[in-house]
Amino acid sequence: MGIPQHVSIVEVGARDGLQNEKSIVTVDDKIAFINLLSETGLKRIEAGSFVSPKWVPQMADSGNVFTGINKANAIVYSALTPNVKGLDAAIEAGVTEVAVFGAASESFSKKNINCSIDESLQKFEPVIEKAHAHNMRVRGYVSCVMGCPYEGEIAPKAVSKVSKQLLDMGCYEISLGDTIGTGTPVATQRLLDSVLTVLSVDDVAVHFHDTYGQALVNIYAALQYGVASIDSAVAGLGGCPYAKGASGNVATEDVLYMLNGMGIETNIDMQKLLVATDFISKVINKSPASKVANALLTS
Repeated sequence: MGIPQHVSIVEVGARDGLQNEKSIVTVDDKIAFINLLSETGLKRIEAGSFVSPKWVPQMADSGNVFTGINKANAIVYSALTPNVKGLDAAIEAGVTEVAVFGAASESFSKKNINCSIDESLQKFEPVIEKAHAHNMRVRGYVSCVMGCPYEGEIAPKAVSKVSKQLLDMGCYEISLGDTIGTGTPVATQRLLDSVLTVLSVDDVAVHFHDTYGQALVNIYAALQYGVASIDSAVAGLGGCPYAKGASGNVATEDVLYMLNGMGIETNIDMQKLLVATDFISKVINKSPASKVANALLTS
């Protein structure tokens, strides 16, 4: 496959990025943040999750966030819904696309969602069925696709198996997550060589964390396979609570700078993106992890 001419960026900063912040970000600040993201040209924004507030208190107000944002017709605002209860809350809030999240590691699955891989897939079946009954699209996440904090390296065949199961259950796209950021370009190639035997490249997205500084080169490796859907978070927000030292998602600004330099279309305005970056960085009182943001915001 050749490098795609257009790439769809899925902005996950408002959910995956903020969910591990210890200081609660207010509903008003989340709404303002998402509204700024909506002005950048992004077409896919993950805006929250409907999970137990006991486990993820930062996302407890997602219903209020979804009803409060200025929704643009051309933008999909999605939410994570691990169970039917979460899906029902998402439906009530007017969400039109949801996501379920599994893992390629048994140990991580049990630690993260308290059940085995097979048990997690069984729990997703009624969620996906009910979502489809409400004309909602469902996206699937697979965590730990190249490494696990408990099991070490993960076999590509394990990822392929879970990815195919999620696709067969009705997920329209499978996001392959390097949750702890241990992947390298060669590992990315091995992963895609396996996954693309059971999935079409149009069914695949990549979701890299930048713990070891490998996210951009891993994305470049995926682009060479024709992957045209990339998850990222402005300012490099995020982290993994189950992996010591794991840093955040690859920064949207860094991805956009690389794609612009390659002549790949995204329709995203860098200057407007930096406005959102500056806003949320001040809200959480942290400097952006994005090299591009730090260079451009201080220049």
